[in-house]
Amino acid sequence: MSDEFIISPDLSDEEKYKQVLYYADALINADEPKITSLANVCALLKQTFNKISWVGFYFFSDNALYLGTFQGKTACNQISLTKGVCGACATKRETIIVPDVHKFPGHIACDSQSCSEIVIPIIVNNSLFAVLDLDSSFYNAFTETDKMYLEKLIELIKLKIDLSLFILS
Repeated sequence: MSDEFIISPDLSDEEKYKQVLYYADALINADEPKITSLANVCALLKQTFNKISWVGFYFFSDNALYLGTFQGKTACNQISLTKGVCGACATKRETIIVPDVHKFPGHIACDSQSCSEIVIPIIVNNSLFAVLDLDSSFYNAFTETDKMYLEKLIELIKLKIDLSLFILS
């Protein structure tokens, strides 16, 4: 699919997320490599929200998180479960919103301009599969609206593609 999806920057975040879910439904294709769908989800989020400076997936393997598809500056290749917002999210298996990353104990500064973050766990068959990480160069960029719709996006991904067959190597 090579369609360009344009979402007006004048919409509210909630209206943008509704469009993101609509377009993501078209982008996520079980008949294509899973990595393709996940890459396009990252691109869709990054191009829709000016507040997002970085978005990507970290995949769980061998008791650590490994960088996957993303949009933004280069990032940490590996994150320990004892480090940063991603590690905390993976360990707790719950979405974490951090209004000011500089106040988060153990924050990993892959990008020195990052000011706030939201990380959503992806659980498949009761096991941690990955986390979806979004950073912003603005403080307090992420809200409960982001949490709600990003969690819906994760559910859409899990509904459309069988992540249990995803192989990280």
